[in-house]
Amino acid sequence: MEKEGRQKNYRTLERLVRGFANHRRIQLMDVLKNTPEMSVDEISDSLNINYKTTSDHLRRLAIAGLVFKKSDSVSIRHKLTKRAEYVLKFLRTLE
Repeated sequence: MEKEGRQKNYRTLERLVRGFANHRRIQLMDVLKNTPEMSVDEISDSLNINYKTTSDHLRRLAIAGLVFKKSDSVSIRHKLTKRAEYVLKFLRTLE
């Protein structure tokens, strides 16, 4: 039973790592760290990338538990989770 629990934990970690294992997603997290609660339009403009690409990266980050989405009645705003802040700190130690 304990082995199954460890296996599940490894899969959870894999999902997390896959969530940020892309240079654009890391860049996107960095943008959200500096300017929280941005819309897809604002993020895509700031990174000079396609709206659809930005939206897909945000979706992947949300699945990994790295981005929180909230509605402000006009648009969806995106904010980093605490987990994403820890990931960014960890990545800085690798530089």
